[in-house]
Amino acid sequence: MSIAVAIAMLVLGSVAFHLFSPWWRTPLASNWGSIDSALDITLWICAAAFILLNLFMAWTLVRYRHRAGHRAHYEPENSSLEKRLTIWTAIGIAGMLAPGLAAWGRYVSVPQDAAIVEAVGQQWQWSFRYPGPDGVLGAAGVKYITPDNVLGLDPLDPFGRDDLLVEAGDLHLPLGKPVKIVLRSKDVLHNFYVPEFRAKMDLVPGIVTYFWMTPTKAGTFDILCAELCGTGHHEMRGKVIVETPKAFAQWRAQQTSFGQILAEAPPAAMSILLIKANACIVPTDRSAR
Repeated sequence: MSIAVAIAMLVLGSVAFHLFSPWWRTPLASNWGSIDSALDITLWICAAAFILLNLFMAWTLVRYRHRAGHRAHYEPENSSLEKRLTIWTAIGIAGMLAPGLAAWGRYVSVPQDAAIVEAVGQQWQWSFRYPGPDGVLGAAGVKYITPDNVLGLDPLDPFGRDDLLVEAGDLHLPLGKPVKIVLRSKDVLHNFYVPEFRAKMDLVPGIVTYFWMTPTKAGTFDILCAELCGTGHHEMRGKVIVETPKAFAQWRAQQTSFGQILAEAPPAAMSILLIKANACIVPTDRSAR
């Protein structure tokens, strides 16, 4: 009997904690309300299963407790019960998976009119890159990194000369405009996460990943690394500033391009950069094709 009471109190305590808990989701600041909906559906399905199963277990402990003159009925198999359990379990799993799959389908389908910005992670800071007037990000890779080219842009790629670089600064985004966030890591596994955006994605060394979102609320939000990336993981934070398109354009006009950085680099540093870039060019053997 005491165990049944403990189980019932556990259920009541869990429900009360959920209803009166001060810890809940941050206010939504992007277009990904479908992710919140998927989480809500999962929560309610799991809550219903948790409550029903535990209360049923408490009831059976009381109803079928040992009493003098009563004997248990031995029934090793019950195909009807097994079918019902299988059907209801399948319905519950489908109910949890379907909203998430629908949200994921939209999550990886980038709109044609989405702007693009690159977020580069390293131990333990965030840097960003915006395309210039051509709207195209130039080629980049860790093999091009030097003290004067910290984001590793290819100095021989003309599309990268007008790229705007924000090293260890804030990420600025225009309000109400879809944006594709391209993610790249310089060292280890990181994860770009802004809780208010409900959007996150791993940064995998050697692989370019991405997601997209539309900011729907102006303000300043924290960028977190949601993947353990070393001893300074807790310090890997940044800021994303969502502002009006006019304010964003004014801020963008003040940023430095990769071409300006190359023009201001010392001749010796520029020579090293070009030598590294030329060393990365692999001659093509046309006779092998």
